[in-house]
Amino acid sequence: MSFFIRNNHAKGGVKRKYNGRFENKNKNKSLSAFKEKKNVKKSIPDNESIPSDDEELAEENQNEEFPEFESESESEETAQEKRIRLAKTYLKHIEEEEKDRAEFEEGAVEKRLKDEYLEEKGYLRKTVAEHYVGHQDPIILKCKDHRDSITCLCLYSKGNILYSGSKDGSLIKWSLKERTKLKIIKGKNKGQEGMKSVNCIAISTDGKFLVAGDGGCKEIKVFSGESLNFLKNLQGHRDIVTGLVFRKDTHTLYSASDDRSVKVWNLDDMAYVESLFGHQSGITSIDALSRERAITSGGFDGTIRVWKIVEESQLIFNGDSSSIGIVKLINEENFFSGSDDGSLCIWGSHKKKPLCSIPEAHGKDDSNDEPNWITSIATFLNTDLVASGSKNGEIKLWRCGDSFKSLHPLFTIKLVGFINSLLFTSDGNNLIAGVGKEHRLGRWWHISEAKNCIVIIPLEQNKTSK
Repeated sequence: MSFFIRNNHAKGGVKRKYNGRFENKNKNKSLSAFKEKKNVKKSIPDNESIPSDDEELAEENQNEEFPEFESESESEETAQEKRIRLAKTYLKHIEEEEKDRAEFEEGAVEKRLKDEYLEEKGYLRKTVAEHYVGHQDPIILKCKDHRDSITCLCLYSKGNILYSGSKDGSLIKWSLKERTKLKIIKGKNKGQEGMKSVNCIAISTDGKFLVAGDGGCKEIKVFSGESLNFLKNLQGHRDIVTGLVFRKDTHTLYSASDDRSVKVWNLDDMAYVESLFGHQSGITSIDALSRERAITSGGFDGTIRVWKIVEESQLIFNGDSSSIGIVKLINEENFFSGSDDGSLCIWGSHKKKPLCSIPEAHGKDDSNDEPNWITSIATFLNTDLVASGSKNGEIKLWRCGDSFKSLHPLFTIKLVGFINSLLFTSDGNNLIAGVGKEHRLGRWWHISEAKNCIVIIPLEQNKTSK
């Protein structure tokens, strides 16, 4: 039995690629037949019979059926020529970007092309963690418009733009460079429209679409990433949406919910594509990179699942914890998870058990002697640097060992409140934390002395050791 349900009848749904190939093949056949007939007509000698008016009319109608083909075929470049032209354009673009950098190294273009290829295949490994030696004083972004706990953050790296969501339903767009608010969407209040709460947000790679999981109505709100204008409601989940992520460089959206399902959406058509089932408990987080795959943590079912969308199959990874609260991809082959029993794990896609595990990574709660819950994690993509945050306000940076079979602490950053969200900036120079008085998905604890805020932590690197 397949765990995938497709929406075969949805208007504007995603069509399989092979349809386009078949259609083009049929068009090419018709075009070839038309050209052959045309050549036959041109080769008729003068002493041959002239076609009747009906035959001429029929041929004119046939010409009208393909009015543009002849002119296009004369000027259209071949597929090989197009690939060469696009490759040259891309190389020129990379060269200009590399020359704009402060330090232009010889072979920078070749190195970047190689890194991009390895990243696409999932084999890129950069060793950077050993250079991180500490941090500067945290910078707090004041956000009075977030009246409740910060629940989620996402970053549009190309534009240096940060988005934040809160339990009160508010959504804010920030300029990281200026450290100012650019746009505010207020939450639902008495007599006002808006979201009741924002559980999760995600931005597409090109910044065109911003999506938010509305905890009040089990819907996904789609906004313009630039203007924050509302575009569409995506409906289909039967419980609150707990996680959202875009597949890299596409407008394909993956959503996870407490209804135990993952749904796939095509935002170009604003259409539902298919549903993925398998978790035995509400899904707590979701992540994805370039491949047509999504990875999810199943909360109390104690599993992590990798969904192979094209193959319509799933890989199941069993953890030692009773509840896996969050999972993030390090690269296409390895991922990082945190649990409510305080354990951190690194996984490989070819082994169903963790490659390494750190129990009670953030110590124990002094009040009840229970391990501090891992409330958020972050990975610096395609490197050996990861971070974790806990309900005790601690943020720890870690270095992944060789082959990701070990995890070594680097240093600790202490804040007050729940660390509900963590992310690295694309250059690795800053770590950004969303802090709240409560956990992002519940009200099990309340830290009254904490402030609902966003904290930017500049990271120090020992450049002499590079």
